[in-house]
Order: sequence, then structure tokens, then C-alpha cells
Amino acid sequence: MTSRLGALFTVAVMVMVSSAMAVTGVSLLASGDLVQAGVGVGVLLLVVVGAVLVAGEVRLGADSERLARRLAEEGGLPYDPEGVTRRASGRLDKEVADELFAVRRAQVEAAPEDWRTWWRLAAAYGEARDPRRGRRAMRKAVALARAEGEGEGSGR
Repeated sequence: MTSRLGALFTVAVMVMVSSAMAVTGVSLLASGDLVQAGVGVGVLLLVVVGAVLVAGEVRLGADSERLARRLAEEGGLPYDPEGVTRRASGRLDKEVADELFAVRRAQVEAAPEDWRTWWRLAAAYGEARDPRRGRRAMRKAVALARAEGEGEGSGR
């Protein structure tokens, strides 16, 4: 729930900043000066690009949560294998996180078309504190889950 509140706060701040930027961009565009109008167009483009990026991240987060619920329903959670203990903070020691990452990477190599292995790999990237690669792995998991859903729907 904490991550959801953080995401909502971030989106709210993004909306407020984007609104202020949009108002500024429109006033620059309406100024009548060619240079200011050009800057106004640039500001409005920044607002659009920012909105698209934030929407993509929010959608990835929602898809990730949906897949986590589905994995839990299938009995694929808890995420940690037996014998793995966490600190009181919930984090893993670096050595344990690295070992877990190696296990998850091997699972992906053994079953590269299974979204479940990619979801677990994305979580392992998070434990290894590599969010960029974690997002990439989660996007792959989401794409595979969608393809699996389409495949199930087309057989009817």
C-alpha cells in the first residue's frame, strides 16, 4: 500500500507541475512573439512527453500488481525460496540477493516464454537494486502474460 500511496503522490505532483507548465506554455504561445511562441511549444511538448512517460510507468505498476495477484492465486508466492531470510527492513543481504538473482536468471533461461519466470526475475532485479533492468524484465513479463491471454482467448 505504501508504494501505491507514493505513486499517487508522485502523479499528483506531476499533474500540478504539468498544469503550471501548460498554462505557461499556452501564455507563451499566445504572446505573439515568435521566439516566445517557440518556447511555449517546447514547454507544451515537455508536458505531453512527461504525461506519456508517467502513464506508462503507472500502467506497468498496475500490470505488475495484477500479475502478482495472479501468481499468488496460482500458488506461485511467496516469492522467496525456502531458507531465505530477510532483514527486519525487508531487504536481503547483498550476497543472498545475488544468489537469488542467479537462481531467477537460470529459471528465465530454462523457460524464456513463461511470464512467471520473468516476473520473478524482475523482482530479483529489485532486490539487487537494479530498477532499470527490473522494469525491462517486468515489461517482458507483462507482454508474455498478454500473449498467453490472447492465445487462450483465440482457442475458443
